[in-house]
Amino acid sequence: MLSDPFTVDVMRRGSLAVLILVVAACSTSVTEPTTTSRSSATTTTTTTSVPTTTTMATTTTTNPYARPDWLGTRLLPLRPDEFGVVQPTPPEMQDRQFETLDFLPPPSDEAFHSTIGPIPSDVLARSSWVPECPVTLEELSYLTMSHFGFDGRFHTGEMIVNAAVAEQVVEIFRRLHEARFPIEQMRVITKEEIDAHPTGDWNDTTSFVCRPAVGSTSWSQHAYGTGIDINPFHNPYLKGDLVLPELASAYVDREDVRVGMIVPGDVATESFAEIGWGWGGQWSSLKDWMHFSLSGS
Repeated sequence: MLSDPFTVDVMRRGSLAVLILVVAACSTSVTEPTTTSRSSATTTTTTTSVPTTTTMATTTTTNPYARPDWLGTRLLPLRPDEFGVVQPTPPEMQDRQFETLDFLPPPSDEAFHSTIGPIPSDVLARSSWVPECPVTLEELSYLTMSHFGFDGRFHTGEMIVNAAVAEQVVEIFRRLHEARFPIEQMRVITKEEIDAHPTGDWNDTTSFVCRPAVGSTSWSQHAYGTGIDINPFHNPYLKGDLVLPELASAYVDREDVRVGMIVPGDVATESFAEIGWGWGGQWSSLKDWMHFSLSGS
Protein backbone atom coordinates (compact mmCIF):
# COMPACT_ATOMS: atom_id res chain seq x y z
CA MET A 1 0.00 0.00 0.00
CA LEU A 2 1.38 3.28 -1.05
CA SER A 3 1.28 5.49 1.99
CA ASP A 4 4.07 7.94 1.20
CA PRO A 5 2.32 11.24 0.52
CA PHE A 6 5.11 12.46 -1.79
CA THR A 7 4.89 9.37 -3.86
CA VAL A 8 1.18 9.53 -3.93
CA ASP A 9 1.33 13.12 -4.96
CA VAL A 10 3.76 12.40 -7.77
CA MET A 11 1.64 9.53 -8.99
CA ARG A 12 -1.41 11.72 -8.88
CA ARG A 13 0.40 14.42 -10.86
CA GLY A 14 1.60 11.86 -13.38
CA SER A 15 -1.84 10.44 -13.81
CA LEU A 16 -3.20 13.91 -14.18
CA ALA A 17 -0.58 14.70 -16.80
CA VAL A 18 -1.41 11.53 -18.67
CA LEU A 19 -5.10 12.36 -18.46
CA ILE A 20 -4.45 15.84 -19.78
CA LEU A 21 -2.45 14.43 -22.64
CA VAL A 22 -5.15 11.93 -23.51
CA VAL A 23 -7.85 14.56 -23.40
CA ALA A 24 -5.73 16.86 -25.51
CA ALA A 25 -5.17 14.10 -27.98
CA CYS A 26 -8.87 13.33 -28.15
CA SER A 27 -9.87 16.93 -28.55
CA THR A 28 -7.33 17.73 -31.26
CA SER A 29 -8.88 17.70 -34.74
CA VAL A 30 -6.47 16.07 -37.07
CA THR A 31 -6.93 17.61 -40.45
CA GLU A 32 -5.88 15.41 -43.41
CA PRO A 33 -4.22 17.28 -46.19
CA THR A 34 -6.82 17.90 -48.82
CA THR A 35 -5.66 16.68 -52.20
CA THR A 36 -7.49 18.47 -54.90
CA SER A 37 -7.62 16.20 -57.93
CA ARG A 38 -7.41 18.76 -60.71
CA SER A 39 -7.97 17.53 -64.16
CA SER A 40 -5.48 19.54 -66.12
CA ALA A 41 -7.50 20.17 -69.26
CA THR A 42 -4.86 20.65 -71.88
CA THR A 43 -6.41 22.49 -74.80
CA THR A 44 -5.04 21.00 -78.00
CA THR A 45 -5.54 23.19 -81.00
CA THR A 46 -5.72 20.98 -84.09
CA THR A 47 -5.13 22.85 -87.31
CA THR A 48 -6.66 20.96 -90.22
CA SER A 49 -4.74 21.83 -93.29
CA VAL A 50 -7.26 21.95 -96.10
CA PRO A 51 -5.40 21.47 -99.36
CA THR A 52 -5.76 24.46 -101.59
CA THR A 53 -7.65 23.36 -104.63
CA THR A 54 -6.60 25.30 -107.67
CA THR A 55 -9.36 25.10 -110.20
CA MET A 56 -7.71 24.97 -113.54
CA ALA A 57 -9.83 26.28 -116.32
CA THR A 58 -10.24 23.44 -118.78
CA THR A 59 -10.12 24.84 -122.24
CA THR A 60 -11.76 22.63 -124.81
CA THR A 61 -10.55 23.67 -128.19
CA THR A 62 -13.10 22.90 -130.85
CA ASN A 63 -11.67 22.56 -134.29
CA PRO A 64 -13.83 24.86 -136.45
CA TYR A 65 -12.69 22.96 -139.55
CA ALA A 66 -13.41 19.45 -138.27
CA ARG A 67 -15.01 17.10 -140.76
CA PRO A 68 -18.29 15.51 -139.59
CA ASP A 69 -17.85 11.89 -138.51
CA TRP A 70 -20.63 10.81 -140.84
CA LEU A 71 -19.07 12.31 -143.97
CA GLY A 72 -19.10 9.77 -146.78
CA THR A 73 -21.13 7.19 -144.83
CA ARG A 74 -24.80 8.13 -145.31
CA LEU A 75 -26.09 6.37 -148.37
CA LEU A 76 -28.76 8.26 -150.29
CA PRO A 77 -31.92 6.69 -151.73
CA LEU A 78 -31.62 6.35 -155.49
CA ARG A 79 -33.56 8.07 -158.25
CA PRO A 80 -34.64 6.16 -161.37
CA ASP A 81 -31.52 7.55 -163.13
CA GLU A 82 -29.40 5.99 -160.32
CA PHE A 83 -28.21 9.31 -158.97
CA GLY A 84 -28.97 10.02 -155.34
CA VAL A 85 -32.17 11.79 -154.31
CA VAL A 86 -31.30 15.46 -153.78
CA GLN A 87 -31.39 16.35 -150.09
CA PRO A 88 -31.36 19.65 -148.15
CA THR A 89 -27.84 20.74 -147.33
CA PRO A 90 -26.99 19.88 -143.68
CA PRO A 91 -26.45 22.98 -141.51
CA GLU A 92 -22.73 22.28 -141.00
CA MET A 93 -22.23 22.22 -144.77
CA GLN A 94 -24.11 25.35 -145.78
CA ASP A 95 -20.87 27.30 -145.45
CA ARG A 96 -18.52 24.36 -145.90
CA GLN A 97 -15.00 24.98 -144.64
CA PHE A 98 -13.53 21.60 -143.69
CA GLU A 99 -9.92 20.73 -142.99
CA THR A 100 -7.81 18.96 -145.61
CA LEU A 101 -6.79 15.35 -145.05
CA ASP A 102 -3.10 15.02 -145.89
CA PHE A 103 -2.57 12.02 -148.17
CA LEU A 104 0.83 13.40 -149.15
CA PRO A 105 3.38 15.19 -146.94
CA PRO A 106 2.48 18.88 -146.68
CA PRO A 107 4.97 21.45 -147.99
CA SER A 108 7.65 22.71 -145.64
CA ASP A 109 6.81 26.35 -146.28
CA GLU A 110 4.22 28.60 -147.88
CA ALA A 111 5.86 28.64 -151.30
CA PHE A 112 4.26 26.90 -154.25
CA HIS A 113 5.77 23.50 -155.03
CA SER A 114 4.95 21.22 -157.96
CA THR A 115 6.18 18.15 -159.83
CA ILE A 116 5.32 16.71 -163.25
CA GLY A 117 6.12 13.14 -164.16
CA PRO A 118 4.88 9.70 -165.22
CA ILE A 119 2.16 8.07 -163.14
CA PRO A 120 3.79 6.04 -160.33
CA SER A 121 2.77 2.39 -160.22
CA ASP A 122 1.06 2.70 -156.83
CA VAL A 123 -0.97 5.70 -158.04
CA LEU A 124 -1.90 3.91 -161.25
CA ALA A 125 -3.10 0.92 -159.21
CA ARG A 126 -5.60 3.06 -157.32
CA SER A 127 -6.64 5.24 -160.27
CA SER A 128 -9.58 4.67 -162.62
CA TRP A 129 -7.39 4.05 -165.65
CA VAL A 130 -7.99 0.81 -167.59
CA PRO A 131 -6.87 -0.13 -171.10
CA GLU A 132 -10.33 0.72 -172.41
CA CYS A 133 -9.92 4.40 -171.52
CA PRO A 134 -9.59 6.83 -174.47
CA VAL A 135 -5.98 7.77 -173.52
CA THR A 136 -2.85 5.72 -173.02
CA LEU A 137 -0.66 5.94 -169.94
CA GLU A 138 1.99 7.70 -172.02
CA GLU A 139 -0.50 10.46 -172.74
CA LEU A 140 -1.04 11.19 -169.05
CA SER A 141 1.10 12.91 -166.42
CA TYR A 142 1.04 12.80 -162.65
CA LEU A 143 1.18 16.16 -160.88
CA THR A 144 1.78 17.14 -157.28
CA MET A 145 0.96 20.75 -156.38
CA SER A 146 0.79 22.85 -153.25
CA HIS A 147 -2.58 24.32 -152.39
CA PHE A 148 -4.13 26.45 -149.68
CA GLY A 149 -6.80 24.80 -147.53
CA PHE A 150 -9.96 26.06 -145.85
CA ASP A 151 -8.15 25.31 -142.58
CA GLY A 152 -5.65 28.09 -143.30
CA ARG A 153 -2.77 25.69 -143.89
CA PHE A 154 -0.86 24.60 -146.99
CA HIS A 155 -1.14 21.07 -148.32
CA THR A 156 0.16 18.91 -151.15
CA GLY A 157 -2.40 17.69 -153.66
CA GLU A 158 -2.16 15.26 -156.56
CA MET A 159 -3.74 15.12 -160.00
CA ILE A 160 -3.53 13.09 -163.21
CA VAL A 161 -3.89 15.22 -166.35
CA ASN A 162 -3.24 14.95 -170.04
CA ALA A 163 0.51 15.41 -170.55
CA ALA A 164 -0.12 18.01 -173.26
CA VAL A 165 -1.68 20.42 -170.74
CA ALA A 166 0.36 19.54 -167.63
CA GLU A 167 2.45 22.72 -167.54
CA GLN A 168 -0.58 24.95 -168.12
CA VAL A 169 -2.46 23.24 -165.30
CA VAL A 170 0.46 23.72 -162.93
CA GLU A 171 0.56 27.42 -163.77
CA ILE A 172 -3.16 27.80 -163.05
CA PHE A 173 -2.83 26.16 -159.65
CA ARG A 174 0.18 28.33 -158.94
CA ARG A 175 -2.10 31.34 -159.36
CA LEU A 176 -4.80 29.79 -157.15
CA HIS A 177 -2.12 29.18 -154.53
CA GLU A 178 -0.86 32.76 -154.69
CA ALA A 179 -4.42 34.08 -154.39
CA ARG A 180 -5.02 31.78 -151.37
CA PHE A 181 -8.03 30.31 -153.14
CA PRO A 182 -9.00 27.47 -150.78
CA ILE A 183 -9.23 23.89 -152.01
CA GLU A 184 -10.56 21.26 -149.63
CA GLN A 185 -9.05 18.16 -151.22
CA MET A 186 -7.02 17.48 -154.37
CA ARG A 187 -6.53 13.81 -155.15
CA VAL A 188 -6.86 11.01 -157.68
CA ILE A 189 -10.31 9.43 -157.84
CA THR A 190 -10.50 5.64 -157.80
CA LYS A 191 -12.60 3.28 -159.90
CA GLU A 192 -14.33 2.08 -156.72
CA GLU A 193 -15.44 5.61 -155.92
CA ILE A 194 -16.96 6.06 -159.37
CA ASP A 195 -19.09 2.95 -158.89
CA ALA A 196 -19.89 3.54 -155.20
CA HIS A 197 -23.40 4.21 -153.89
CA PRO A 198 -23.83 8.03 -153.72
CA THR A 199 -23.54 9.89 -150.43
CA GLY A 200 -23.79 13.34 -152.01
CA ASP A 201 -21.08 14.99 -149.90
CA TRP A 202 -17.84 14.62 -151.89
CA ASN A 203 -15.63 17.62 -152.58
CA ASP A 204 -12.52 16.42 -154.40
CA THR A 205 -10.72 18.66 -156.86
CA THR A 206 -9.56 16.34 -159.65
CA SER A 207 -8.97 15.90 -163.38
CA PHE A 208 -8.61 12.43 -164.88
CA VAL A 209 -11.56 10.14 -164.21
CA CYS A 210 -12.27 7.46 -166.79
CA ARG A 211 -16.05 7.83 -167.10
CA PRO A 212 -18.72 9.05 -169.51
CA ALA A 213 -20.11 12.56 -169.31
CA VAL A 214 -23.05 12.98 -166.91
CA GLY A 215 -26.19 11.58 -168.52
CA SER A 216 -24.32 10.50 -171.64
CA THR A 217 -22.60 7.48 -173.13
CA SER A 218 -19.82 9.59 -174.64
CA TRP A 219 -16.51 10.00 -172.86
CA SER A 220 -16.23 12.95 -170.52
CA GLN A 221 -13.39 15.43 -170.91
CA HIS A 222 -12.17 13.98 -167.61
CA ALA A 223 -11.54 10.66 -169.36
CA TYR A 224 -8.96 12.44 -171.54
CA GLY A 225 -7.38 14.34 -168.65
CA THR A 226 -8.49 17.66 -170.17
CA GLY A 227 -11.27 18.49 -167.73
CA ILE A 228 -10.83 19.76 -164.17
CA ASP A 229 -13.39 20.04 -161.36
CA ILE A 230 -12.65 22.41 -158.46
CA ASN A 231 -14.43 22.17 -155.10
CA PRO A 232 -17.50 20.32 -156.49
CA PHE A 233 -19.57 20.84 -153.34
CA HIS A 234 -19.12 24.60 -153.46
CA ASN A 235 -19.63 24.60 -157.22
CA PRO A 236 -22.21 21.92 -158.02
CA TYR A 237 -23.69 20.57 -161.21
CA LEU A 238 -27.30 21.61 -161.86
CA LYS A 239 -29.65 20.32 -164.52
CA GLY A 240 -33.39 20.41 -163.91
CA ASP A 241 -33.99 18.83 -160.51
CA LEU A 242 -30.61 17.08 -160.42
CA VAL A 243 -27.91 18.55 -158.20
CA LEU A 244 -24.49 16.92 -157.92
CA PRO A 245 -23.25 16.43 -155.25
CA GLU A 246 -26.74 15.70 -154.02
CA LEU A 247 -26.33 17.49 -150.65
CA ALA A 248 -24.99 20.69 -152.22
CA SER A 249 -28.35 22.29 -153.06
CA ALA A 250 -27.54 25.30 -150.81
CA TYR A 251 -24.80 26.23 -153.29
CA VAL A 252 -27.17 26.47 -156.23
CA ASP A 253 -27.83 30.02 -155.02
CA ARG A 254 -24.88 31.75 -156.68
CA GLU A 255 -25.87 35.15 -155.34
CA ASP A 256 -24.91 34.01 -151.85
CA VAL A 257 -21.16 33.98 -152.44
CA ARG A 258 -19.19 31.96 -149.90
CA VAL A 259 -15.51 31.09 -149.68
CA GLY A 260 -14.54 28.31 -152.11
CA MET A 261 -17.10 29.27 -154.73
CA ILE A 262 -16.09 30.07 -158.31
CA VAL A 263 -17.63 33.27 -159.67
CA PRO A 264 -17.25 35.21 -162.91
CA GLY A 265 -14.07 37.27 -163.06
CA ASP A 266 -12.29 35.54 -160.18
CA VAL A 267 -8.79 34.03 -160.29
CA ALA A 268 -10.06 30.63 -161.43
CA THR A 269 -12.23 31.76 -164.32
CA GLU A 270 -9.69 34.32 -165.50
CA SER A 271 -6.77 31.88 -165.36
CA PHE A 272 -8.56 29.16 -167.32
CA ALA A 273 -9.87 31.68 -169.83
CA GLU A 274 -6.31 32.79 -170.56
CA ILE A 275 -5.38 29.31 -171.77
CA GLY A 276 -8.59 28.92 -173.76
CA TRP A 277 -10.49 26.56 -171.47
CA GLY A 278 -14.27 26.89 -171.10
CA TRP A 279 -16.21 27.09 -167.84
CA GLY A 280 -19.37 25.12 -167.14
CA GLY A 281 -20.76 28.01 -165.15
CA GLN A 282 -21.42 29.80 -168.41
CA TRP A 283 -23.41 27.03 -170.06
CA SER A 284 -27.06 27.73 -170.82
CA SER A 285 -28.71 24.28 -170.88
CA LEU A 286 -27.22 23.32 -167.51
CA LYS A 287 -24.73 24.67 -165.00
CA ASP A 288 -21.53 22.91 -164.02
CA TRP A 289 -19.86 25.52 -161.84
CA MET A 290 -17.04 23.18 -160.80
CA HIS A 291 -15.99 22.27 -164.33
CA PHE A 292 -13.31 23.66 -166.67
CA SER A 293 -12.29 21.90 -169.89
CA LEU A 294 -10.04 22.27 -172.90
CA SER A 295 -12.92 21.66 -175.33
CA GLY A 296 -15.33 23.87 -173.40
CA SER A 297 -17.72 20.95 -172.98
